[in-house]
Amino acid sequence: MIFVTVGMQMPFPRLVTAIDQWAARNHRVELFAQIGNDRYPPAHLKGVAFLSPTAFRKTVQSAQLVVSHGGTGTILTAMEFGIPLLVMPRKKDLRETRCDHQFSTCSYFARTGAVELAHDEDELLKKLDLRDRIKPPRKIGPFASDLLLQSLSEFINGVKR
Repeated sequence: MIFVTVGMQMPFPRLVTAIDQWAARNHRVELFAQIGNDRYPPAHLKGVAFLSPTAFRKTVQSAQLVVSHGGTGTILTAMEFGIPLLVMPRKKDLRETRCDHQFSTCSYFARTGAVELAHDEDELLKKLDLRDRIKPPRKIGPFASDLLLQSLSEFINGVKR
């Protein structure tokens, strides 16, 4: 199953529309989507507006591939379970977000090999057609490391090394 998610904060019609069109041509592929409050009703894509955090984690864990916006929570969850992830970041100039932070996030994770990055719908669909080539990320633990927690604590409390 391919799990498609737009995150919890806002709809992402460009992603949903592209995946729905792909689903029309690939009706044998099982897809499930979490599409938010999107006004575009997908015709070929089964899904829901929102999933509870528990249901979201279970859905990611059972997926063969996750297709997503560039949300850090989704990226980290896919990494935790070692699920391959194809991301298409929202774009500021299309008014999908307030800034292009998702592009920076996705570019970083793509350089580390944790995600496959698609810059636009055409690239997303091409990579989706070659989805068997998308490698799973290195698994990470469900919690921050002790070193990270200590460093954050020292930063917040103004302690210098």
